[in-house]
Amino acid sequence: MSFRLFRIDERLIHGQVLVGWGNRLGLDYYVIVDELLAVSDWEQEIWASALGGATAAEFLSVVETVRRFSELDAREGRGALLTRDPATMRALAEHGCLDGRRVNVGGLHDGPGRRKVLDYVHLSPGEFEDLKMIARHSTVSARDVPTAREVALKNLEPR
Repeated sequence: MSFRLFRIDERLIHGQVLVGWGNRLGLDYYVIVDELLAVSDWEQEIWASALGGATAAEFLSVVETVRRFSELDAREGRGALLTRDPATMRALAEHGCLDGRRVNVGGLHDGPGRRKVLDYVHLSPGEFEDLKMIARHSTVSARDVPTAREVALKNLEPR
């Protein structure tokens, strides 16, 4: 298994992921699963520019990720799989891609229908249901950076 990180973070590629997680885990490549980015070459270029060319990025749809998951997970090096939202990660879980893995919830910020559960995690009841579904396949917890305290799923329920 070459994937070292499965993360839900609406910012996708940014400092915490690249410096905090990337450096700590020695990541060599990123797979970003996002329906809109998967079909937009110019947006992919913008997002990939954050990597500075030193690390590879691939932008895929859910269907393509599921189809190629074994190949992606068997790549040489260490990878991260990122989604913008819990629903996308749930789709991957429902197709067996997350069995026995750990899913990290990172930056999900304030928005319509969301409630603050941590400084860096705001969830709607539907998003929490997505996380519970993911937890049927994998361990789900929140942590903004690798050195922070891990917060269990049961402590993420919006109230």
